[in-house]
Amino acid sequence: MTRFFQSLAALVTLPLTACASFESDPNKIPEPVKGNAQAAQQASQNSAPGAVTDEAAPASKESVGAVEAAAAQPAYSGHSGRASEPGAEEPNAVRTPSLITRVGGDKEASIEIIDGVYRFGPSRIESPLPAGYPEPTPPGAIDLKRYPSVRRAEFVSSGSPASGMNMGFFPLFNHIKSKDIAMTSPVEMDYRDMFDPATGKREQKSSMSWTMSFLYRTAELAPTGKDGSVLITDRPEVEVLAIGMNGPYGTGVVEKGLGLLHDWLKEHPEYEIAGDVRAFHYNGPYIANRVKWSEVQLPVRKKSA
Repeated sequence: MTRFFQSLAALVTLPLTACASFESDPNKIPEPVKGNAQAAQQASQNSAPGAVTDEAAPASKESVGAVEAAAAQPAYSGHSGRASEPGAEEPNAVRTPSLITRVGGDKEASIEIIDGVYRFGPSRIESPLPAGYPEPTPPGAIDLKRYPSVRRAEFVSSGSPASGMNMGFFPLFNHIKSKDIAMTSPVEMDYRDMFDPATGKREQKSSMSWTMSFLYRTAELAPTGKDGSVLITDRPEVEVLAIGMNGPYGTGVVEKGLGLLHDWLKEHPEYEIAGDVRAFHYNGPYIANRVKWSEVQLPVRKKSA
């Protein structure tokens, strides 16, 4: 069992206020960490002789090999995602260039795969993504990405998302535990009527609501339907504009990322927003806030001629 899954399981013994960090102020979200090449260059420039640095690990042969060949491999081939199945939480990361187009932000940022784990400098993703999902966007980069349909367990609520980090977790965790479903990454948060669609700024509305979702690795794990307060449903294919982020999870990282996505959309009027804001949180609570890896995403489409 990975540290991510162990940490989430351990949360049931903690007070609710200790379950997760939550930051609502976008001004407190740090700038992206450096990738391996950037970090190594900066370390060599800034370190005194003999100084101890946090220089990232060298790239593995997976990260510099034939990425097109790797992309052709099916993600998590032959593994259903049952928690009791050996290797259920092994990442088995793959490159997916056919599903991603770099369109903005730090265009030189590039993730690596080291020992089967997605890495970007000190940030890493140690749990598997749903089968067929595109690789994560590195912090600071903006990508157009195509996502396949995914089966997911949803918990829907209104009010403060800060409380939702705890309210939503327990029903979802109990659901996958009872169904023998292994934890995947990311945990998804969807926001409705919470951010101004023209600017991305946080708004206060009586109709605002959110959904927290745990994603199945494969649709065969359990049928759609209801399980207490949890709804199991299929999310359709979608194209999104995504920006990779670092920092504590919460509406602060979403607001900061949305501002940068809206800046990109202003420069590319051929695209329009086609759905609600969503955030992907790739790490568990044991990861330091500074290097927590997330994505802020907007479903988009090209405007009709």
